Amino acid sequence: MRMLVLGAGLQGTACTYDLLNNPSVTQVVLADVRVGTLPAFLAPFAGPRLEAIALDVRDADAVRALFSRCDAVMSAIPYYFNAPLAAIAVEMGVHFADLGGNTEIVQEQKKLDAAAKAKGISVIPDTGLAPGMVNVIAQHGIDQFDTVESVKLFVGGLPQTPEPPLGYQIAYSIEGMVDYYTTESLVVRNGQPAHVTALSELESVPFAEPVGELEAFHTAGGLSTMVYRYAGVIPTMEYKTLRYPGHARVMAAIRDLGLLGNEAVDVKGQQVVPRDVFVRVAGEKLRKGKPDLVALRVVVRGTKDGVSGTRAWEVLDRYDAEHGISAMMRTTGYTLSITGQLQASGAISAGVHTPDECIPAERYFAMLAERGVKVSELTS
Repeated sequence: MRMLVLGAGLQGTACTYDLLNNPSVTQVVLADVRVGTLPAFLAPFAGPRLEAIALDVRDADAVRALFSRCDAVMSAIPYYFNAPLAAIAVEMGVHFADLGGNTEIVQEQKKLDAAAKAKGISVIPDTGLAPGMVNVIAQHGIDQFDTVESVKLFVGGLPQTPEPPLGYQIAYSIEGMVDYYTTESLVVRNGQPAHVTALSELESVPFAEPVGELEAFHTAGGLSTMVYRYAGVIPTMEYKTLRYPGHARVMAAIRDLGLLGNEAVDVKGQQVVPRDVFVRVAGEKLRKGKPDLVALRVVVRGTKDGVSGTRAWEVLDRYDAEHGISAMMRTTGYTLSITGQLQASGAISAGVHTPDECIPAERYFAMLAERGVKVSELTS
C-alpha cells in the first residue's frame, strides 16, 4: 500500500506513524505547505519508506500529480479543503479519508457518490475521533437493538491533571474551541432535527478514578450526518462535549459577555474584534502541552426481542509517554490511519460514506485494540 498523508501537524504525523508501523505499507508520503522538523517518534522510520514533501493543496495540478502516486489519501488539514480534494481523489481514482468536522461540507462530498462508485474507490469524511470513532461505536450500539429510543454520545479531550480556571488545555486549536462554544448544536428531538444552544443542558457523567466525574454539554458537529439518517427513526440523538466540572459555566459567562463575538468594537480609537483578543490571550495560557487523556462514552437505549434495555461503551485513553504521542493524536490520527488502511485493503465498499455507514465495527475495534485504544462495553 502506498499512502499519502496531507498535513504534518499533530494528527497527520500520528497518522503517518501508525501507517509506518504496518509492514504492508510500502511508502508514506507526508505533505504539507511547509514541512519542518518531524517529531522524534518518526525518526526510526527515516529512509525510503517515509518521504516528506512540500505541497500547497490549492495547486490542483500538483495535487493530481501526487495523488497519482498513491493508493489512498488521508487528509489531516483544515476541513474547508476537503471537498475539492475529495473531488480530485475521485477524478484520479484513489481512496480518500479526512477528519471532517463540518457537516455541510460532508453533504457536498456526498454528491460524489456515483462518480466514486464508477471509479471503484471510497471517500470517507468525518473519520477522526468525534465525528468518527464515536459514530462507529454509536452505530454498533444501534445495531444491537430492534428499535432504538435514544442515542447519546459524549467525548472529551482533557489534561490528566486539571488546572484552574478552566481545567483545560488546547488539543487542536483555540479557534476551534471557540467555534464549538458559539455554534448551535444539531440534535434529534422528538424524531426531528433540532438546534440547541452550545454549552447548554449540563449533566454529570461519572468515569472511573482517577478521572472521576465530568460535566457534559452540547457542542456542534459530533453527530455529523447521523442526524439526518435517523430523523424520523430514532426519537432522541445528541452529542455532548466532556470537561472537568465548572468549565461550561466559565465559558458561558465569557461568551455571554460578548468576549467571543466577531463584530469589531471601538477600543481607544482602534477597531478590535473581541474573539481575536480572546484567542490571542487565552490561547497562550491554554497551550500547556501536558499529558492528556481522551474520555468517550456512548449510551444507547432500545428494545431487543421485546425487552427494553440500555447498553453503553467507553474509551479512556492516555498520553503515550514512551513515544511522546498524545491521547488525542492516538484516538484521532490513528483512527484516520486505520480508515485509510481499511479502504486500501478493500474492506470498504465503493462510494461516499461516513464512518458509521461503512466501517466494520468489530474489525475496527480490534485494530484500535492492537494500538492500545480499547472500546469496552460497560456492564450494569
